[in-house]
Amino acid sequence: MSIKQMGGQTVRLQSPPTAAAWAAVVGKLEGEGPLGQNFDFISEDSYFGEASWEKAESAMMKQCFSLACDKGQIAPSQLDYLFAGDLLNQCTGSAFALRDSDVPFFGLYGACSTMTESLSLAAMVVDGGFADAVCAATCSHFCSSERQFRFPLEYGGQRPPTAQWTVTGAGAVILTAGGSGPFITHITTGKIKDLGITDANNMGAAMAPGAYDTLKAHFADTGRGPGYYDAIFTGDLGVVGHQIVIDQFRKDGIELEGRYFDCGMLMFDREKQDVHTGGSGCGCAAATLCGYVLPRLQSGVWNRVLFAATGALMSPTSSQQGQSIPGICHAVAIETAIPAV
Repeated sequence: MSIKQMGGQTVRLQSPPTAAAWAAVVGKLEGEGPLGQNFDFISEDSYFGEASWEKAESAMMKQCFSLACDKGQIAPSQLDYLFAGDLLNQCTGSAFALRDSDVPFFGLYGACSTMTESLSLAAMVVDGGFADAVCAATCSHFCSSERQFRFPLEYGGQRPPTAQWTVTGAGAVILTAGGSGPFITHITTGKIKDLGITDANNMGAAMAPGAYDTLKAHFADTGRGPGYYDAIFTGDLGVVGHQIVIDQFRKDGIELEGRYFDCGMLMFDREKQDVHTGGSGCGCAAATLCGYVLPRLQSGVWNRVLFAATGALMSPTSSQQGQSIPGICHAVAIETAIPAV
């Protein structure tokens, strides 16, 4: 019987790995947003010096991975595994970026939840004694995502009010055995939730049920209430999805407002930047985690954070065939001290 499992969806890590190093790389629009000063590199060129949007995404990811290794003074050869993914078909954004790394690679697809999916698996591998150093990473690019999921930019289609702006950004975290923290202490793996949303321009509503379900499971499994955490983050629900989660918990008699934030709402200034309900994409949660959340844990601004990236498990084909949009959310607890059992 597992001694690490808590409830139905959560595990408590016995030897919590340390987030030893991290990096965030973003595009120009993201750099002009409220979090701009927090990122390691802001590119003024959306192409990142490449000839296509897809190659740009890979170049961004490659740069982010290199920066994380440099900041942690860890050579790629010292890594035991890489867990990474993105939004592109066959995860080519991350696979092409990391193909020369010579590190054993697990390619993941969790849509916009990939940052916490990769962190979860990387942390469990380290906690299980299968590795000493692992990198978890993900990325997205506005232009490559638009081309794949909606329309080429040249089409100039109108975006409805519920639409979100896919973040051009990448994040990479290196987890190591031992260390002084911040630590990944608990992992709550999400279940697929589908409430029948079919509008591909309303991702927040499609993903919110997954976020609500996973956060609720985390609180039930661990016995912790929202007040245990200094801050709770979802990945990229934007204004619509963020409010749905608040309203759902309010019906349960739980108030999240004041300590619950959404990366999609933090990334951009919606008054000054035309992003409608906020940011989305793998890079949204990843860049916010690596540029904003982890540094504040390291500096002591916060001591306990619950980070829950959300994803819409759709494809262009499924949307064109009228399928509804399943959502998922994975949560990781990140703490500056290992809690007593």
